Amino acid sequence: MIRRRLFDTVVSRLRTAPAVVLLGPRQVGKTTLGRAIADARGDAAVYLDLERTADLRRLEDPDHFLRGQGRRLVIVDEVHRAPGLFPILRGLIDDRRRHGDRAGHFLLLGSASMDLMRQAGESLAGRVAYLELGPVDPTEYGEDPEAIERLWARGGFPESLLAPDDAASLEWRRDFIRSYLEREVPMFAPRLPSATVARCWRMLAHGQGTLLNQSRLAASLGLSAPAVGRYVDLLADLLLVRRLQPWSGNVGKRLVRSPKVYLRDPGLLHALLELESAHAVLGHPVAGASWEGFVIESLIAAAGDRYVPTFYRTADGAEANLVLERGGRVAMAIEVKRTSAPSLSRGFRSACEVLRPKEAFVVHGGEVSWPMATGVEAVSLVSLARQLLKAR
Repeated sequence: MIRRRLFDTVVSRLRTAPAVVLLGPRQVGKTTLGRAIADARGDAAVYLDLERTADLRRLEDPDHFLRGQGRRLVIVDEVHRAPGLFPILRGLIDDRRRHGDRAGHFLLLGSASMDLMRQAGESLAGRVAYLELGPVDPTEYGEDPEAIERLWARGGFPESLLAPDDAASLEWRRDFIRSYLEREVPMFAPRLPSATVARCWRMLAHGQGTLLNQSRLAASLGLSAPAVGRYVDLLADLLLVRRLQPWSGNVGKRLVRSPKVYLRDPGLLHALLELESAHAVLGHPVAGASWEGFVIESLIAAAGDRYVPTFYRTADGAEANLVLERGGRVAMAIEVKRTSAPSLSRGFRSACEVLRPKEAFVVHGGEVSWPMATGVEAVSLVSLARQLLKAR
């Protein structure tokens, strides 16, 4: 079992918040984390998995059942299967508060972010903390080059990452994709055909790290641009796709206004492109964009909610792959290079002149760090991720 960094964060939030909503894609480790918290509390916690019929039946009268748990922490997995639960939780939380029990009431695990946040926000405003569990990242798995390459090639879903070989890992990811199309899409978007979602997902994989062009996607899929938007919204809601927004500071430049789109897990990206191993990925045109997405996702996970992630690009070629803002100021500008001996690009230098970040980095595929120019340092992915974690 890979110990997830978020375990301690969830435990900490439960000490101050009445309810914690833990979001993440299926099979990313939410259940394992939830059960570990339940095991640590022993009789002071009760665990319900709403994919089990027996547990779902226990909530046929949720008010009666939950009140019967006293002050125990109630962990509800797959909570989106009980959409009527949130208004009842509000009353229970308020009742416990009146009796001096102000925190650690409920841990709710779910797979679709926007839908769950809307339901929880409507009923539990001021009573809930939100956390997101993503795939395993480099600071959780291993720092040596072999571990980083395996994590990049296979992705961070534990079953894929820990598979006995590359072929078994790819087969697991194929099954995962099929399961999402057959189960999750009909559950969360019954009006969207799974076959079209699959085509859209695959097209986004081929366009990894490019600007979102809904009109071009629409022409390829035979749909309208607003319809394509709904498909991309669904994949983003299921935490499978990230739309990285452009930096929007007013600097008098012709800034790109469209978001960039990344598949958040490189293993799923490679499975959609039928790339079994790191060797196969390195021989494919997507290699650079795949590494870029992997680095960006890893750094956003390490940065947490203290920073706002964007990217910077102008019409004349100035670009920073990732910009981290904090308090309205650019804290970091980051360029991503797959090579272990990168050179400083003119576009990144121009971006830094405009953004004036507190720190600027070129993240490369090697292990060592060195100064590249005034105010710019070449660093490894793990080194910068750990620096971000220390700043949280």
